Amino acid sequence: MRHGNAPIEELIELMARLPGLGPRSARRAVLHLIRKRAAVMVPLAQMMEAVARNACECTVCGNISTSETCAICTDPARATGEICVVEDVADLWAMERGGAFTGRYHVLGGTLSALDAVGPDDLRIPRLVARMGEEGIAEVILALNATVDGQTTAHYIAEALEGTGVRITSLAQGVPIGGELDYLDDGTISAALRARKTF
Repeated sequence: MRHGNAPIEELIELMARLPGLGPRSARRAVLHLIRKRAAVMVPLAQMMEAVARNACECTVCGNISTSETCAICTDPARATGEICVVEDVADLWAMERGGAFTGRYHVLGGTLSALDAVGPDDLRIPRLVARMGEEGIAEVILALNATVDGQTTAHYIAEALEGTGVRITSLAQGVPIGGELDYLDDGTISAALRARKTF
């Protein structure tokens, strides 16, 4: 490209950094945006600016929101006494896509990992324990990925909540060993949630 196209080239390079987009896909996306400038590019740029300015972590559960407390945590209908514990916001969104869970969530922000020196205080585990008394929780559903670190974290949480009287369950059938929630289809997630078992 000629020198006058430097901003376009820079946009392509920035787009190529997004997950799932390589240089060729980014080039096609940018070309589409330029061709549909008024209908797509301008509204997209405005929305990206608004989200960049306002996006934050929900102070209660750790979800990404544009307000201090997310819509799930402020919805009184979702105060069911159930909290679904997930590793990451992407997992929360995957659970929401399925529409099978009607309670509230708790995003840990990762998993325990000796190799990466991630301990309980690096995650939102103390906040989870505090929520038990604050919200009158009856059941904690451990919807953690079926990986070694995910299961280690699940066991740690189960021990941390021992003696609270809270029922601790985990997702059952449908979640393969080594599987990650964000890559599962909605039906698989729904089946796993319905067939949860005591942890």
